[in-house]
This record gives sequence, structure tokens and C-alpha cells, in this order.
Amino acid sequence: MSIRILLADDHKIMREGLRSLLEKKPDIEVVAEAEDGRKAVQLARRLRPDVVIMDVSMPDMNGIEATRRVISESPGVKVIALSIHSDRRFVAEMFRAGASGYLLKDCAFDELEHAIHSVARNRVYLNSGIAGIVVEDYVSHLQKTESSAFSNLTAREREVLQLIAEGKTTKQIAHYLNVSVKTIETHRRQIMNKLSVHSIAELTKYAIREGITPLQG
Repeated sequence: MSIRILLADDHKIMREGLRSLLEKKPDIEVVAEAEDGRKAVQLARRLRPDVVIMDVSMPDMNGIEATRRVISESPGVKVIALSIHSDRRFVAEMFRAGASGYLLKDCAFDELEHAIHSVARNRVYLNSGIAGIVVEDYVSHLQKTESSAFSNLTAREREVLQLIAEGKTTKQIAHYLNVSVKTIETHRRQIMNKLSVHSIAELTKYAIREGITPLQG
């Protein structure tokens, strides 16, 4: 039986390259592609792939938030993070969100193939560099008392924060999330209060620094 794969990456050339390589393998089937985290969550819910290969930094909904939702809404679906980021915060948050593997985008294709088979068999996969980060994270109890957007904000607040940081207006966010403008204004106030920031510019900088949005400052 083939391992069914969903590819989630905001770069089309990356998705096409991965699809081309994966489809050469007789025991792997790419069932869909997603250009952002929100689409990945929707497709995972509908198609129930065996494995989602998830970019960490994507617009609209980042890979950390998307992974959290996939694991929550689609039991049995595994997630492998495939990212340019080796920073310990990204690695730690992806595993806290429920990922079963984490690879860097400069890895060899053979390693990705091995990771896919590993997580499909309910194992966790880490390359040596990432393994060192994860071990050190647990040994030092990293971030147990360190505040971050992922510990201070609710899932909906993080979602609103990303959309604000990506330049969407209050009205656009309200329409997008199918809630009232007043609700979004309340979320924005709560976010600012929790983070002790006082402007959209500060919110945007915070979102970029915390990995909530892939936008570059």
C-alpha cells in the first residue's frame, strides 16, 4: 500500500520538485499540494493523507499553527517539518505542535524518503543536527518559563496576529474568519495587552521575530 503524501509549501517550485521526486517512488503517492497552512489543514481534514510534509514559514497560517490543527482535527495523520530554519525555537514549537519529524531543506532526498517511511511506521525522525537541538531542549527544560507567542496567546489570537502582521485590515480579517469587526478589534486589544505592545508596527515585528509570519523585516 502506498504512503499518501500532502505537500504544504508556499513556493510552487519547491512543491513541484518534491512531487517529481516522490512520484518516482512506487510506494509513495502525492495526493495534494497546499500553498499555505490553512489550505493544508483543510486538505488534511478532507483527504486524510498518511503524512503531511509541512513548511514552517508560510503566509496566512504558518506551519506550526497548521501542524497543531492537523494533529487535532485529523487523528492518525503524521507531520514532517521541512524547513530552512534550524533555530531551536522553530524546532521546539513544531514538536510541541505534534510533528513527528523535522528536516532542513538542504537535506538529501534519500533522507526525506527515509523520514517519510519512519513516521509512517509511527516513529519520530530527526537528523543529527536537529536531534542535538531537541536533546538540549529537553535537558535544559528550554522555554518552561520563557514567554513566547505560542505560550501567551490563544490559537485564535495567533491567527489574528499573523493576519494583522501580513497587512490585512480589521474588516478583511473579520470577513476572512467569518466573525464581526468588533470581535477582531477585541482580539487585537487582547493581543496588544498580553504582549505589551502599542502599535501595528510593533505587532508586525513581534510576529516576524516569533516565527508567526514568514515576512522579512
